[in-house]
Amino acid sequence: MNVIVSNKYAAMLSNLDIDLIKSINGEFDVDELVAQFDNFFFNKMILDITAIKGYQDINQIQKLSFGMDMSKVILLLDDSEVVNSPNYLSQLVGMGIYNFTRNIDAISYLIDNPNSYKDVAQFHLLGVQNEVPEEKGNGGNKKKPVEHTFINESIASGPSIDGTRIIGFKDLTDHAGATTLIYMLKKQLDINYKTLAVELDKEDFRFFNDEDMKSVSSKELTQIINNPINNYQVILIDINNSSQEENCTEMIYLIEPSTLMLNKMIRRDRNILDKIKGKKVILNKSLLEPDDIKDFEYEARCTVFQSIPPLDDKKDRHRVLDEFLNKLGFDKNKPAGDGNRATRLFGIVKE
Repeated sequence: MNVIVSNKYAAMLSNLDIDLIKSINGEFDVDELVAQFDNFFFNKMILDITAIKGYQDINQIQKLSFGMDMSKVILLLDDSEVVNSPNYLSQLVGMGIYNFTRNIDAISYLIDNPNSYKDVAQFHLLGVQNEVPEEKGNGGNKKKPVEHTFINESIASGPSIDGTRIIGFKDLTDHAGATTLIYMLKKQLDINYKTLAVELDKEDFRFFNDEDMKSVSSKELTQIINNPINNYQVILIDINNSSQEENCTEMIYLIEPSTLMLNKMIRRDRNILDKIKGKKVILNKSLLEPDDIKDFEYEARCTVFQSIPPLDDKKDRHRVLDEFLNKLGFDKNKPAGDGNRATRLFGIVKE
């Protein structure tokens, strides 16, 4: 069953021939929308962009993407110059928002056939400063840079999303494996994308002997992201215990789904299952069968984005990680067979 949130295009959306569980009309703050649908289960949400207060400010859409699973949202764009500008559309794609259209007839198709990155890659402007046209007024039709204030307005400068995907990883259970998973993902991304990996407030990355895996303090992160000489297409960040999630264009949360780790996680934070609703949740080092994963989703009231079994980090490539990366929109990483071990079995380097 689906949801419609409408405003300007309410009349058109009322004629959609889709299974509907709820429909609301009006103009809403992002926080209102997130709160209203936080515990509401639906297949897809058809969201009239004019129903979002301040929608022409791309930061409002960024804020929505932090609070809602945008893979379940089909965004109906209006005909304004700002929303249809190349840079606005590029930033939607940069946030991982792929299901948007100006064609009311395309909505029914997108419900059953959601876009992947490949379908919207033509809108993604790589290495171009993000600008959107101002509304026409006394000053004419000038352009201005988008100000990246993001959720926490106390941050002086937000993440650079100009053609670079900044993906944060955070362990929700102890020893969920973000550090090693990032190492393996970076190896596979390096085949097709220039990738940087950064860990915050720890020094484990230095043991992987890769100059593009850096261990830094949380205070240094913004400087690294906004370094003008960077030419990285992807930055993977091991968040650890820092509060730097706002500096990522997207977040992935890892759970090691053993009974011990799950119970420890819940005792540490009784509200953790509510907090991860609508987020990209990965079961890492997971031996759960498909039926067990369904049970987990039902009990946790969340959707599992991917289940990843224990993997040999000495192999060059894993099919399940290619599938995961492809699902994230890295379409160059086509699923392939598991790679062989490296010539040096453990890759040990003595200094």
